[in-house]
Amino acid sequence: MTADGTDDVRAAVPAAMTAATPTASATAEVTEFAAKTLPGWPVLWAGLAVMIVGVALAAVGGAAVGGGVALIALGAFILGGLTPVAPGEARVVQLLGRYTGTIRAQGLQWVSPVTRRRRISTRVRNHETGLAKVNDADGNPIEIAAVVVWQVADTGKALFGVDDYASFVAIQAETAVRHVAGSYPYDAVGDDKLSLRENADEITAGLAAEIAERVRPAGVLVMEARLTRLSYAPEIATVMLRRQQANAVVAARQRIVEGAVGMVEAALAQLSADGLVDLDDERRAAMVSNMMVVLCSDQATQPIVNTGTLYS
Repeated sequence: MTADGTDDVRAAVPAAMTAATPTASATAEVTEFAAKTLPGWPVLWAGLAVMIVGVALAAVGGAAVGGGVALIALGAFILGGLTPVAPGEARVVQLLGRYTGTIRAQGLQWVSPVTRRRRISTRVRNHETGLAKVNDADGNPIEIAAVVVWQVADTGKALFGVDDYASFVAIQAETAVRHVAGSYPYDAVGDDKLSLRENADEITAGLAAEIAERVRPAGVLVMEARLTRLSYAPEIATVMLRRQQANAVVAARQRIVEGAVGMVEAALAQLSADGLVDLDDERRAAMVSNMMVVLCSDQATQPIVNTGTLYS
């Protein structure tokens, strides 16, 4: 420690910051629960009746005016608690800033007039991410976009767990799309490797699961996630198209060769079984060569009549 006590001050500052920092256990997670309500229509008629009596007393005049005004004010206070709830929406109730429940029952409901009732939509929504330009697992630039189908499942988390749940879903969905795009190649090099282009179902299932986990603090249910745009970036699209065409040609050639080999094997087996001709190894090799040329050629072959033999 120095003479001016500098070391003591430096040691005290981190301790004070640690003590002032809220821990995860100190911050309780707000989850949805049903608010205490009364049927709205009986309360409506009761409030109107109180106001009518108050108006009647106020019209009489004299000493009854004060009672009439009080009844009118009481009726207005009672009617102030009426809360209409439309289909596809809910009302989050707060009393002096404290969350006191959510109203999901449709129709006219009544809660304490001193509460604040915030409207929140529970309808199914679509969010389409912007066209993102990222690098896939092989480092190739691609353009990708997705649409996410979601709805609010927990109104308590949606309003009090995050600052703006709609913006939170949008940002997390775009983040998940970028992460998934960078985790897989656009085209698979091997058969046992997933790719964005060929394994759409597996990729979108993983994308939906990742988005659901990311938006969990907002009380949002992700119903579906689908890729709406997937392509190479314009600067490499032409080169990658040529590579895809070359891969397709190679695959087609391989399929043709496999088919030709099968046909040659079947022809040789049939000739041997029927005993039509006795072929030695050299004749067999010549026959296989001629049949492979005919079956694998891109152009029509021209027959050549051989008047001699293979040996002269």
